[in-house]
Amino acid sequence: MIRIVWGTGTGDTAKASFDSALAAANVHQYNLRTLSSVIPADVPLEVVDTAPDLGPTGNAIDVVMARQTSSPGTAAAAGVAWTRTDDSSGIFYEVEHPDREVVSERLQLGIEHGCRLRDIEPDVETKIVDTEAESGQYVTAVVLAVYGESKPLLTLTDKKI
Repeated sequence: MIRIVWGTGTGDTAKASFDSALAAANVHQYNLRTLSSVIPADVPLEVVDTAPDLGPTGNAIDVVMARQTSSPGTAAAAGVAWTRTDDSSGIFYEVEHPDREVVSERLQLGIEHGCRLRDIEPDVETKIVDTEAESGQYVTAVVLAVYGESKPLLTLTDKKI
């Protein structure tokens, strides 16, 4: 299962706003491993807003992520577009920018390019999230495609002291 989740956040630092956006998407308790943008065949995809419980804190989750963190006084927008073939394989395309319209335009151009490279007939879906500028606060917008459940980073032998 691949789940599309998203969130926005603010904070006194760029990292704090990113952490807040991940919390809004309910993926803040995991280590994120970024993947390239290929969708495996025959894997269901759901657009769910926030992630369900994906396993123990500290585990890793594999994601395709669009993330825009902006300085105080600047807006943030992030988006993911995707398309699938008859066997449900496909591609994601991610864009981040302060302006939502720029994100929308670049998503369309990018996913169309990826489709041409792979001889995929584009039947595109998108999710874009944005946040207004905040005076004195960093802002972050994230959209993630979360692949499956979390996985332990360490084995029992790795944990021994």
